Amino acid sequence: MARILVIDDDPSLLRALGLGLRSGGHDVVTAANGDQGVAATARSSPDIVILDLGLPDVDGLEVCRRIRQWSDVPIVVLSAIDSEERKIAALDGGANDYVTKPFGMGELEARLRVALRKSSAAAGHSQPTSLSLGLLELDLVHRDAHLGGRDLELTAKEFEVLAFLARHTNRTCTHEMILSAVWGPGYGRESQYLHAYIHRLRQKLDDPSGRLIHTAPGIGYMLVSARVDVDQGTSPPVGKAGKTD
Repeated sequence: MARILVIDDDPSLLRALGLGLRSGGHDVVTAANGDQGVAATARSSPDIVILDLGLPDVDGLEVCRRIRQWSDVPIVVLSAIDSEERKIAALDGGANDYVTKPFGMGELEARLRVALRKSSAAAGHSQPTSLSLGLLELDLVHRDAHLGGRDLELTAKEFEVLAFLARHTNRTCTHEMILSAVWGPGYGRESQYLHAYIHRLRQKLDDPSGRLIHTAPGIGYMLVSARVDVDQGTSPPVGKAGKTD
């Protein structure tokens, strides 16, 4: 049977799901809010996650995106909102399925079985929980960034942009790719957002000339794997750098 993490702030629903799933032989772990849910995903290594979208601290869609930055664990969303737009947002954000409340345990278990079967077929492709590029280190679970041992004070979106580029090191990522991954599909052409965030990231990475985060003019950006020289605030030469924005 599977280890199932349930992320929901409703104590009654947690009890009901716990009883129902355990009676089917599953091992059930619970979390009462989004931050606890992300941490529990990393700590307990569940086979599948049941995620409520209406959480008290972090929107469920954001929780799904955070988990997807470092894990391919199947995620089945629960929501009281039967909205096509909400379903599309959840599925585009990385959810494997969307179940509307109220629901029957039989239907939920069937959907869990389908998600687990698909996960088994794609096993072995989980993403790492941390990334290390020279002196730049990213903790994708706790969303911490360090440069030469120094904490980088990044906003949530700055971290997500940097993490996306880091997962595709030495590859040019188009504006649309980055915007869709970080802000969602509806922002694919809002490049002015991205220019501002890249500018702030370069400042915080001591990379004013764009040697670490290269610009492909009119196309996008690329994070190079060169070692960062923290003392001088620049990276060593790695070839011709693009324009800074």
